[in-house]
Amino acid sequence: MQEEIDRYTKYLVAERNSSAHTVSNYRREISQFAAFAQAHRVDSWCEVTPSLLRQWLAELHRAGYVKASVARRISEMRAFYVFLRRNGLVEINPVQAILSPKLPQRLPRPLTREEVDLLIESPDLSTPQGLRDRAMLELLYSGGLRISELLSLDVTDVSLAEGQLHVAGKGAKERVALIGHKAIEALTGYLNEGRPKLAEASLRYGGRTRVDGKWLTKRPVALFLNRFGQRLSVSVFTRLLSAYAEAAGITHPVTPHMLRHSFATHMLDGGADLRSVQELMGHESVSTTQIYTQVSQKQLRETILKAHPRARKNS
Repeated sequence: MQEEIDRYTKYLVAERNSSAHTVSNYRREISQFAAFAQAHRVDSWCEVTPSLLRQWLAELHRAGYVKASVARRISEMRAFYVFLRRNGLVEINPVQAILSPKLPQRLPRPLTREEVDLLIESPDLSTPQGLRDRAMLELLYSGGLRISELLSLDVTDVSLAEGQLHVAGKGAKERVALIGHKAIEALTGYLNEGRPKLAEASLRYGGRTRVDGKWLTKRPVALFLNRFGQRLSVSVFTRLLSAYAEAAGITHPVTPHMLRHSFATHMLDGGADLRSVQELMGHESVSTTQIYTQVSQKQLRETILKAHPRARKNS
């Protein structure tokens, strides 16, 4: 059974451009089911039945797995069996008889406009790191970027004159992200004054390469650099963001993805149409973007309840 799993994970990498994290999850969790099946004397994917799958799901429930984790495993198994059938490795997909647990819909929490302003203004612009952090916060919010998209940007992906970023999104799908005047201004300041000083650090920490017997300077191409002149990591930025949120007086946890949520919600609040927001965020389906209309409507309702004299009870 492991041979088919290995073949599938190679397919995910080579043809689906799946991330290392996704591939690792699929391999581990499908292998867990394979071990369960073999413990029940099932040694072939052709022998797996809906009954065996239900026993496995029942065991996950007993072990305390939440609904979202169970639903993810069903989805993984379903996709795996589609691959097996397409390649003639099985004739029947037993996962078709399995229903995923119904999950409560959780609306993304955006920041308010005031919170966004306070957060973006938190970095100290007298330092290279502060210039960098201001530019990153502006790009996350102005372009609706994922944190992985932001930190994978190279200098050559930026067009300041056109206010555009060349972004590699999920599944290596490329798109153009548009940024506004304030983001362009912050990014220009970082590129002119902050990044050159951070890039110098790469030389102090061995940023050189040998060509034809000569040592040449190897300038880093990453847009956002750490204090060693190397590409900034997600974990470091997440810690910085928490510190800036605290400095801004924001009392609830703030994640990088909240700025992306805020971008979508504030765009819709401002009158942008759903298809435009979908395109800007790089969503494959408009249904993914549609959740933000619910967030926007929820905020509008809260505004009405606070502001309208006849909207509140006992008014």
